[in-house]
Amino acid sequence: MKSLQVTALNKKFDGKDALCDINFEAAGGEFLSILGPSGCGKTTLLRILIGLVRADSGSITLDGKDITNASPDKREMGIVFQNYALFENMTVRRNVEYAMRFRPELKAQAHETAARLIEQVGLSEHADKFPSELSGGQMQRVAIARTLALSPKIILLDEPMSALDAATRLSLREELKRIQAEMHTMMIYITHDQEEAFAMSDRIMVMGEAHIHQIGTPQEILANPADDYVKSFVIENLNKKIASLMKFAGGAR
Repeated sequence: MKSLQVTALNKKFDGKDALCDINFEAAGGEFLSILGPSGCGKTTLLRILIGLVRADSGSITLDGKDITNASPDKREMGIVFQNYALFENMTVRRNVEYAMRFRPELKAQAHETAARLIEQVGLSEHADKFPSELSGGQMQRVAIARTLALSPKIILLDEPMSALDAATRLSLREELKRIQAEMHTMMIYITHDQEEAFAMSDRIMVMGEAHIHQIGTPQEILANPADDYVKSFVIENLNKKIASLMKFAGGAR
């Protein structure tokens, strides 16, 4: 079932196209990566989806409900930012509980829900620590747990691993995929990293200069790149990254 439908989205900034005729669908429980270089429009698309930016035209529906003009808190989406956006004066537990305290239907169970989610992301022993006492990977896990606490239908992730070291990124990838499998939550993942997108995604949306160039499974994109842009930005760069990783692995022996 197609849970999310985006139809003919357009956005300009200062007369320049940021998004041009964006159309796609995504199913519940799907892991969709939006892959593209800086400035291609992927973050603008994410901000329109979550309701932080208004599109010039087009529509967004979620489970058949038009949410094009809905406020962010009415969209049943959560977002995980690159910079974690945690409250520095609150412990891990309090950070995860925070948003639930403003939702009457969740407030009574906030403590129990937070404890379960903190355990789920592997941070039970750090529940009473403050963000300054955590590593980057641990802080990102807190941000993910906090987002999950509101049971969103869609989790949007804005380059959440770009500030982390390679080992932490690999560990967090596995964590995200495990959480997705357990929670059956749609994840829309913004990235400029080809290897990351191919390793994690059910499907990949390749963007460049405000347009979608191709949407498909990793296998479909590798076997049938839609145009020269996909060949150069995605496949050639992916091959370079894989060759570099193999060279690094060989030198580490």
